[in-house]
Amino acid sequence: MMNQVQELEAAILSRAERLADELRERANRGRDGILREAAERLRLREAREEASARTQAERNFRQRVQASELKMQSQLDLLRWNLVQDVEQRLTERMRTFMQDEPVYIHWLLAIIAQAAGQIERDTLEVATNTRDHQRLFARWDSVLESLPKGQTATLAESPIETLGGCLLVSTDGRIRVDQTFEGRLERLRARIQQVILEHLLPGGLDTASLFGG
Repeated sequence: MMNQVQELEAAILSRAERLADELRERANRGRDGILREAAERLRLREAREEASARTQAERNFRQRVQASELKMQSQLDLLRWNLVQDVEQRLTERMRTFMQDEPVYIHWLLAIIAQAAGQIERDTLEVATNTRDHQRLFARWDSVLESLPKGQTATLAESPIETLGGCLLVSTDGRIRVDQTFEGRLERLRARIQQVILEHLLPGGLDTASLFGG
């Protein structure tokens, strides 16, 4: 009887040990699984944080680049504007000097009147200038008429206009105007000035002869 009890106890102990081993192994597997899942979650979180940080860094970099580009563009625009103003000031000074040589200036004035008249398909025209040129042309009106294309005639406007130099031609019906004043020619030249400055950023690259030529 004693042997049976001992054998039963031994069997129970053996069974208990096996169950303990199974539970321990199961617990180890569960722990390993939990650790693996935790490690994977940590890895994914770190990857997301790294990607987020990289995205934010790239965004910050792009913003800094854009801010730098905007600042540079603003500075370039200001520089170009100042250069345009400088060129126009030089042209104005050049025009004033040019007008002091009266024979040369009058010859040029007659030439641009003839050129403008050729663009107006009308028989009669009106020529308007500033006060000083009005007096000059009045004294040489026969020369003005001789310079016109054949079949055209012109009158000198009664009232002078506000302009540094040059002339404004208008057909007598008022439908056609050719602006050969200094300001009108400068306005047409301004786009070219800006183009040259944009290309070279040097006002000296402009050929001012195009303003004073025919």
